Amino acid sequence: RKENMAEEEDYMSDSFINVQEDVRPGVPMLRQIREARRKEEKQQQANLKNRQKSLKEEERERRDIGLKNALGCENKGFALLQKMGYKSGQALGKTGDGIVEPIPLNVKTGKSGIGHESLLKRKAEERLESYRRKIHMKNQREEKAAEEFRMRLKSKQDELRLEGDLRRSQRACQQLDAQKNIQVPREAWYWMRPEEETEEEEEEKEEQDEDKCPSEDLSVLEKLQILTGYLREEHLYCIWCGTAYEDKEDLSSNCPGPTSADHD
Repeated sequence: RKENMAEEEDYMSDSFINVQEDVRPGVPMLRQIREARRKEEKQQQANLKNRQKSLKEEERERRDIGLKNALGCENKGFALLQKMGYKSGQALGKTGDGIVEPIPLNVKTGKSGIGHESLLKRKAEERLESYRRKIHMKNQREEKAAEEFRMRLKSKQDELRLEGDLRRSQRACQQLDAQKNIQVPREAWYWMRPEEETEEEEEEKEEQDEDKCPSEDLSVLEKLQILTGYLREEHLYCIWCGTAYEDKEDLSSNCPGPTSADHD
């Protein structure tokens, strides 16, 4: 019977309790290996970064400590200076007019090459100068446009003023000629045209004007100069003074001049 029991399988034995791992080669094993390698590489990289960071921090701390502490006798350069009579805190130079503090250390922390910062600074200055030139040119264009507008406005105002002076001269000429019983003006445009005229009368006057002197060829200023000259010569009258003088001597003595500018 014991032999029969030995032959029977023992369900409490290790063969049933411990499940053996499947170690057959295949895809699952390869994936596990890859994941283990990736984890190891990441850990190594993290350790390297931490080490580099700590080295940089240590270097910066040592540099800061060295810059804060003054040079001592253990420094060969300082020892040579002391042998030549230099004392701590004394200015350099034979006459003592040199620097007292060492030249400051400018630590370059960026990864750009030498001269890159000056290049960026120069480009920034060039952009600023270009912007200023554009603003200056824009202001010049605006000032030029404003000046042209003022000139056009002044020209228009001068033209209107001349036309007003011409109309006043024509009215004065018509009244003064009438006082002297002059029935026909020396030139058709010496007098103001009636507001209502027939087409036939206008054509007749235009034909008469063409026979004498075409007024269309004269500017407003030229007409004003001719008419005011006629008023001064014939009637001793100045439209800007608004006065008829007694004689030529009275006119020349009391009237400022034959133009509007003379009366400003």
